[in-house]
Amino acid sequence: MNVEYTQTEPQVKLEMVDFDQEVYNKISKVDVMRPFFMSVVSDGNHWMFISSNGGITAGRKNAEYALFPYYTDDKITESADITGSKSIFQIKKGSETILWEPFSDRFNDKYDIKRNLYKNLYGNVVIFEEELLDVGLVFRCQWNSSNQFGFVRKSTLINNSDIDLNIHFLDGIQNIVPFGVGSDLQNSTSNLVDAYKRSELETKSGLGIYALSAIIVDKAEPSEALKCNIVWSLGVNNPTYLLSSKQLNAFRNKQKIIQETDVKGEKGAYFVVSSILLNKHQTESWKIVANVNQNHAQVISLANDIISNNKVIENDLIADVNLGTKNLMALNATADGFQFTADKRKDTRHFANVLFNIMRGGVFDENYQIDKNDFVSYLEKANKSVYEKHTDFIQNLANNFSYIDLKSSLKNMEDADLVRLSTEYLPLKFSRRHGDPSRPWNKFSINTRSEIDGSKILDYQGNWRDIFQNWEALAYAFPDFMEGMIHKFLNASTFDGYNPYRVTKEGFDWESIEPDNPWSYIGYWGDHQIIYLLKFLEFMEKYQPGKLNDYFDKECFVYAAVPYIIKPYKDIVNNPKDTIDYN
Repeated sequence: MNVEYTQTEPQVKLEMVDFDQEVYNKISKVDVMRPFFMSVVSDGNHWMFISSNGGITAGRKNAEYALFPYYTDDKITESADITGSKSIFQIKKGSETILWEPFSDRFNDKYDIKRNLYKNLYGNVVIFEEELLDVGLVFRCQWNSSNQFGFVRKSTLINNSDIDLNIHFLDGIQNIVPFGVGSDLQNSTSNLVDAYKRSELETKSGLGIYALSAIIVDKAEPSEALKCNIVWSLGVNNPTYLLSSKQLNAFRNKQKIIQETDVKGEKGAYFVVSSILLNKHQTESWKIVANVNQNHAQVISLANDIISNNKVIENDLIADVNLGTKNLMALNATADGFQFTADKRKDTRHFANVLFNIMRGGVFDENYQIDKNDFVSYLEKANKSVYEKHTDFIQNLANNFSYIDLKSSLKNMEDADLVRLSTEYLPLKFSRRHGDPSRPWNKFSINTRSEIDGSKILDYQGNWRDIFQNWEALAYAFPDFMEGMIHKFLNASTFDGYNPYRVTKEGFDWESIEPDNPWSYIGYWGDHQIIYLLKFLEFMEKYQPGKLNDYFDKECFVYAAVPYIIKPYKDIVNNPKDTIDYN
């Protein structure tokens, strides 16, 4: 979270605070600042981008599995009032009823309020806080994640006053995207998408189901929508449920709210409406949980679990959230992401730098250990003939073996392609392509678990310069893998000046010219990348002096297959700005 403020904003303050047994960076009076964008991370395949004013987009794996619409940064910030969290409170104070809508521009001129923002040191929890100083109430809205359950939104109401308060409230999330709406479809035909939306309530469990009435296709064929996104709640007594935002104004006007069980053709929402007596100096909290890409069996199972025992499922939820934080810490610790100095802010900055580095370039799965199944799968995809030629070598591999043992086994192998591909293999995980709502042309995908059986996936992908920049830092934590990094670099290079656009575990991608796309071009120039190779070579020479000399008399490397053809000299002279043909 990068925060900038000037001396003209003296009321804004950044400090470290402790609460809920965790340390947070707190920005006081954050609403005085211009809205800024944050990424809330997890140890799994969650992605969440959120503005300091509350505007949000989130989902799992990639933008095609979104919970809220995946738009650009500016649109997300502008949609804070209609997307994501929304809370409205009717507070009875004597004979007066105060209408309070935290984080909204409504009623700001009526009350003395203060807004604060918290983000924990690990980057996987963000808390929005508003203090209603006139009454002595504090409302907190917290976002974090669970691998098992999805996204967890915790609401907390604190009565700091010396009197008991009767509070009637509406709280939840809005503009929920149903399953099956991709980012391109949402951006190009959102009005048509609304017409296909259907939001249903499973009344016994209070589970909201968000699906399309049919998959949106322009073909004369049936296309059923067999999956959905879901939202449910914990901790609210006898709530009335709403599945849309249609009754928000009625609540603001203190009119009666009618439960919604089946809403068609409207943007989806999930609100709980209830009342509480909040005694002086008392705190109440409740949770709203959301997930994407759910099938019939998963929905039925979860609904039954909610009905059978709320306390058990809440304990499971809390445990899984805490486990996610521990796993995130372990991932970063593997890449030397922890440091402990007298300056805690520098320690936090180091943690964040390492975390975002491994999110791009990946981190090694089990140090120098290699899983045979993943290695064999990689080898078969990389070169089928090499794979079929060396079945004996493959069969003799242990189920788990070390990278050092692999290199030792390759010493007596005469097949240069087997040696090259095996050396190039890197068991990386947690990587994703550079991409966020401010750069929508880089489409990220967080591949950590199989959607078929939930098994672990080892994968890395990234634009050329991004992934090698990140490996440069990762090499200090895993220096023995530098040889594999150099092989991956050189084997994706060409001698004619162009290089692949994107490097992946399974190979590399070339960019093709799209005449109507001004962002489209063919690859990266080699001189743009050569500095990264130089850094790798310098590192190798310092770590293993003389090792580079061994490469000169071996067949270790190949040139990438190039889909570009340099034009004849005569054509280049005629138009020196158009020298390459894409084949």
